[in-house]
Amino acid sequence: MSERALSETALQAGLRDIRLPADAAGGMGAELAAAIGLAAVAALVIGLIARQFLGRKPRPARPSLDRKLAELDALPDPERRIALLHLLKLYDPSQFAALRDSLYRPDAGPDTAALRAVLARHA
Repeated sequence: MSERALSETALQAGLRDIRLPADAAGGMGAELAAAIGLAAVAALVIGLIARQFLGRKPRPARPSLDRKLAELDALPDPERRIALLHLLKLYDPSQFAALRDSLYRPDAGPDTAALRAVLARHA
């Protein structure tokens, strides 16, 4: 190290051209990766801010099981039975699995009143 002090103009002249050489490690690929990374972070921040201001749309309330069962009373018996089986599969899959073998027999199958009673326990 030299003992003499640098003048301000010499110091500024030395600081003006601080750049990596073109053949430095990474080169253009590193600059491109850094630009993509910064763009991704900026997009994430903008998305989070927009989500806070825009908020979420409230979901419409799902009708309760009691209301669904009441609506099914207007259907004819075969359609009501199918709709009750769909609800049973949704609300009590184990009970539906027990009935699965008897569903496709022409002479057997669960009664609509029995299906409604099973579903009424879940309401």
